Amino acid sequence: MPSRAEVTYFGAGPALLPTNVLEKAAESLVNYNGTGLGLAEHSHRSEIATKVLNEAKADLATFLDIPDDYEVLFMQGGGSGEFSATVYNLVGVWVERRKQKILKELGIKDGKDIPEDVILKELEKAVQEELKIDYLVTGSWSLKASQEAARLVGPEYINVVADARKVNDGKFGKIPEESAWKLSKNPAMVYYCDNETVDGVEFPGFPEVLKPKGNDDDPIVVADMSSNILSRRIPIKNFSVIFFGAQKNLGSTGITVVIIKKSLLPPAVATPPPTLLRKLGLPIGPIVLSYETIAKNNSLYNTLSIFDVYIAGQVLKNSLANFPNKVDDQEKIANEKAKTIYEALEKYPESYKIVPDKSARSRMNICFRVTHLASGVDDSEKTFLKGATEQGLTGLKGHRSVGGIRASNYNSISAEGAKKLAMYIETFAQSPK
Repeated sequence: MPSRAEVTYFGAGPALLPTNVLEKAAESLVNYNGTGLGLAEHSHRSEIATKVLNEAKADLATFLDIPDDYEVLFMQGGGSGEFSATVYNLVGVWVERRKQKILKELGIKDGKDIPEDVILKELEKAVQEELKIDYLVTGSWSLKASQEAARLVGPEYINVVADARKVNDGKFGKIPEESAWKLSKNPAMVYYCDNETVDGVEFPGFPEVLKPKGNDDDPIVVADMSSNILSRRIPIKNFSVIFFGAQKNLGSTGITVVIIKKSLLPPAVATPPPTLLRKLGLPIGPIVLSYETIAKNNSLYNTLSIFDVYIAGQVLKNSLANFPNKVDDQEKIANEKAKTIYEALEKYPESYKIVPDKSARSRMNICFRVTHLASGVDDSEKTFLKGATEQGLTGLKGHRSVGGIRASNYNSISAEGAKKLAMYIETFAQSPK
């Protein structure tokens, strides 16, 4: 059996974690800081847990340069839970803002001088005629997000701004030109997935058409960054909400992080009462997915997995210690590793086919097909994977929905690991057909 040092794991998630972080976490799981109890046994209400949580939040803010007017929330439910949470919370924000606009149009300051049924009638009309939630569908996860929103509020409220399959022969692999996007007027949010793990598609940068102009019409932009967070600098001010599961670049499975503008939380904006949402025919989310509730309780409304927060915090401390320029240093390494692997694939076009278009290639999830053997793709890929495993290169099998090969180049993959994979790619291509 191979030792940990002999294996480079390219799995898409749960992903490889730094060995020194796991070793420290293993000690803390048995006896945390000489307390006689493991960290997983300490109360999430204890001073110990609060310190672990607050340090992780502070280190994340430092590493990513998160501005003071944003709140960091630790939640549960993964990225899929956030597909729902964003809808519940931001539709509520839209309703409250639309209500205030109606009151202003009616010349009412606080809503006390107007019958409730009048406001309700105007809001019902606004919901039916104006409410839209915009989705950029560029891969499997953004498709799932749009489908979940349609399930929650109804497909009539969902606007697919662009569907990448329509510009790529029915498959994901490109990002449609921004000039073709069909954005709604004042949607509750505009959602996109910054990096699609299944399809190997990553946005090269923040979309130009979504950049804020500094007025009331700026869109509420939501991004799922589960698989490329901490790997490059983010223009956080351009986003209203960023969410990500920890299990790719940040830590272990079990926690999800939300970075949200404080202007979307009370007291800046009120949360509509459940009775109003019911009358409007809109869904009411579970309280554990309420950003207001989680923020008000410093992420400790319910029993948060503090041990998982601790692991994430140790990953951040590890990164801060190794990278003086924080995320900028990490970005340089991530880009160089991706370049090394892609260049090896490009040298042998007769043996490999890179799945996504070059304009949208992910630096985190490198997806390709193996066409080396005359007996066909299936045999080529089985042989490729078998040989890779023998070299200690594991976790390379593509997602079950699309097949192929996927090398997940997360932050924990060393430069040496990326070079080892590149060398194997070249050696395999030079082997007998």
